[in-house]
Amino acid sequence: MDENLRKATRTGKVNELYRVIQSNGNVLRHFDEVEFIETPLHIAAEEGRIEFAMEMMNLKPSFARKLNHQGLSPLHIAVRKGHKEMALRFLEIGKHLVRVRGKKGKTPLHYLCKVGNQLGLLDTFLEASPDCIQDVTTENRTALHIAIQNNRLDVLQLLFRTLKRKDYYWEVVNRKDKDGNTALHIAAIHNQPKVLKLLLNCKADKHATNQVGLTALGVAQQHNNRENIAILKGCFIPVVSNFKRKLEKQVVKYVTKASLLIFQNMDNISADDRNALLVILGLLLTATYQATLSPPGGVRQGENTSKSKGSYDATVLGKSVMNPSNFLLFYIPTYLVFLVTLFLTLALLKTFPRDFRSALQVLLAFLAVSFDESICDLAPTTSTYTILNIFSGILFLLMVYMCIVCRVSKISVSIVGCWIFPSILYLCLGSEIDVGAGQGLLLFLILYDEFWKGTVLIVCYCLFVRVDAFFGARIDLYYFLDIVTLIGCWLFLSLARLCIMRCT
Repeated sequence: MDENLRKATRTGKVNELYRVIQSNGNVLRHFDEVEFIETPLHIAAEEGRIEFAMEMMNLKPSFARKLNHQGLSPLHIAVRKGHKEMALRFLEIGKHLVRVRGKKGKTPLHYLCKVGNQLGLLDTFLEASPDCIQDVTTENRTALHIAIQNNRLDVLQLLFRTLKRKDYYWEVVNRKDKDGNTALHIAAIHNQPKVLKLLLNCKADKHATNQVGLTALGVAQQHNNRENIAILKGCFIPVVSNFKRKLEKQVVKYVTKASLLIFQNMDNISADDRNALLVILGLLLTATYQATLSPPGGVRQGENTSKSKGSYDATVLGKSVMNPSNFLLFYIPTYLVFLVTLFLTLALLKTFPRDFRSALQVLLAFLAVSFDESICDLAPTTSTYTILNIFSGILFLLMVYMCIVCRVSKISVSIVGCWIFPSILYLCLGSEIDVGAGQGLLLFLILYDEFWKGTVLIVCYCLFVRVDAFFGARIDLYYFLDIVTLIGCWLFLSLARLCIMRCT
């Protein structure tokens, strides 16, 4: 490097830089010609010369991705040296710099996970490039591995906060390094009980084995860490735990196969084709929903709403005038079209931003509930109503499947379950208490790890379905049995889970 240029860089004098350029217009050219070299930007990052660094980035943006002889980019150096403002300015110019891989494949995020978040840069890094959390080193270690190895619990908590919003959450948490160790193994090796609890709460797979065939529990037993052994064993019977593990493995296996078969080509659709398909699917949803609002032939109406005139029959008002066979011939295909259209629409939303996608999923869930309620209310006989409930069940199972393959959120499945599942349970059980208990159990199985969301959903649901109580309807205690049982079951199961977690 030209000595005058080096001097200007170390002192951070921009005017001196331009004097050097005036004397030699090609003074910066040769840096691009060498693969690994210390550029003026590296020196400015090391010295903390922000103004000079920004000027250099303006002149030669390519320097930001250059690695020096130690395999470090300017952002790596800024993080290592603790120059917070320098690092932030780099990110303002190029968010992609967070993912520049240096020596041993380590990104600036990996360095931050190693040294800790004293500078408060981690939030900014994750906001600038949330997907950087997927990056691995040449040893196949993620940011989680590195943070645990260096006992950075504060870093881990921030990483999990970002990771929970991602569809690849489970894959990153259970990623194995070159030795086959997951983050859970690393925590067991380094005797970090708090981290073990955090990982288990975040769905870390305690049955995963490393290259020598040890689970995290096996590693803890090998190191004779009694506290870790107790945490990893938990309060569950081994036979039950193993059965649950095998069952989950089989479910994931077949669901993954089905997912690949259905969604493999769908995810590769171009943006223009995706938008066109969403428009077509939107029209189909509108058309099928319209069929429930304006059924062929209309609905039955009393000639007079007065019961004394003898023309009032509450059991048939609002029911379809079609005979049962014609009703089913028309509405079964309509329901099938709605199901397939809803299924494809939810699948095509995969590439949308997570928060926006979740909002759309909730809206579509309410649309599905409204469609189901509307079409069931039109059923002219009990038998047709029962047949339609089969399709209601299919709708719910479809939403569960979409949730398993990370195409819809849990809250969307819960919304559908809240409104559709009770009618199915009532047909099978016929008891208000049994329906409430079954509904509470179902919601707990779906939202067991999201207590507050589940509680808000249940309270809103209960207020909604019993809204007539606020308008003077004649009611008694039996009228509230189902929702009281639902709330009680939810709170009891949530409390039981909390106690089990505290015990472990």
